[in-house]
Amino acid sequence: MRLLPRTLLSRLLLLIALLLAISIYASLKIFDYFDREPRATTAALQAVTIVNYTRASLIASHENRRLALLSELSGREGVRVYAADFLEDIEPLPHDPFINLIAQKIRERLGVETIITVNHYDIPGLWISFNVGQDDFWVVIPKIQVDRPFPWHWLGWAAVVGLLSLLGAYIIAARINRPLNLLVHAAERLRNGEPAPKLPEDSVEELREVSRTFNEMAESLVRLDAERTLLLAGVSHDIRTPLARLRLAVEMLSGGTGDSMKQGMIEDISDIDNIIHQFLDFVRGVEGEPTKMVDINELLRSLAERQARAGRNLKLTLTSTYFIPLRPLAMQRLLDNLVGNAYAYSKGAVEVTSKITADKIIISVLDNGPGIPPEHAQRLLRQFERMDSARNKSEGGSGLGLAICNRIAKLHRGSLELINRPEGGLEARLSLPIMH
Repeated sequence: MRLLPRTLLSRLLLLIALLLAISIYASLKIFDYFDREPRATTAALQAVTIVNYTRASLIASHENRRLALLSELSGREGVRVYAADFLEDIEPLPHDPFINLIAQKIRERLGVETIITVNHYDIPGLWISFNVGQDDFWVVIPKIQVDRPFPWHWLGWAAVVGLLSLLGAYIIAARINRPLNLLVHAAERLRNGEPAPKLPEDSVEELREVSRTFNEMAESLVRLDAERTLLLAGVSHDIRTPLARLRLAVEMLSGGTGDSMKQGMIEDISDIDNIIHQFLDFVRGVEGEPTKMVDINELLRSLAERQARAGRNLKLTLTSTYFIPLRPLAMQRLLDNLVGNAYAYSKGAVEVTSKITADKIIISVLDNGPGIPPEHAQRLLRQFERMDSARNKSEGGSGLGLAICNRIAKLHRGSLELINRPEGGLEARLSLPIMH
């Protein structure tokens, strides 16, 4: 179970909220600690004064007048005085640090034998014992005079401070998060082979440096790609011209015992020309082609028609019509490569199916060939990777066909998988997202 949120903004807000809660709790505890001592001292002095005043009044009065005096004293400021019998059950003090501190300070002034409780005869209050001669008495001080009400107003102010702090943190985190989101978006476009937008360089120094570095890297990649394309185009042109002359010369050779060698040379020249074509396809890219809404079934039907003109019977199993944004020429190249690869390694039967799920369209190219080792499925999608031996065929090629397909799939924010079929053969599964 994931406890932490996934986004940086949420994590920052959670961290700040935790720090605020800890700091507010610590502040209340510190305030309580430093406020407890003077408040307890004040309450204890007040209680001691009342006890001493009551004792002095009782001592100064005649014994016959003590009951009347007790009644008179009990009416003042809510303080009551009772005769005591210490053989009765007396509740111990609760585990309240503040009450215990008051009791300690009262005993320091009245003596350690002073009995103190906060509830006697089910009457709440601060009960303090004293004696006058042989007589024992209780002074009961209303509890409100020694209670510390919870500082709810402090919590209110703490809540206001917390909300303002979180609002400020959200604004700061959002300003930090915005250039990071732009960076992620630009990196995603770059990964898919699309031109990355120039990032703004007006943020804080650290993020400004990151944006500047990314922009320089993107520009360098664009220049490198352009130089690579230009270089390969020049090499292709310089190689294809002598290849054409060589093919013409070979075809003009007289027949005889060297016919098989002549045919082999022609095939080799065709393989070289095909490899050069694949190199150009790979570096040319399809990023400049605009997207348009395309009926996926019409695209697959045109694929079958092209294969039929080449003398191949491509079986189609299609789902209902669905329009999605595609680069038509790029997708055509992808499907042609997948079907051509399937025919190269199959036993003649190739099928193309389509189906729609909740969030994507799946196009599968199915063959009945030997399949591939599962551990090499991902490797074959990289450039210059070949596994002819695994498919029991020795076809010429550069190892770029599937890499081109994978590149085009990522350009459409889709994915390409190579999966061995349970009944034998290989499934090339193209998944394209449905944009709702």
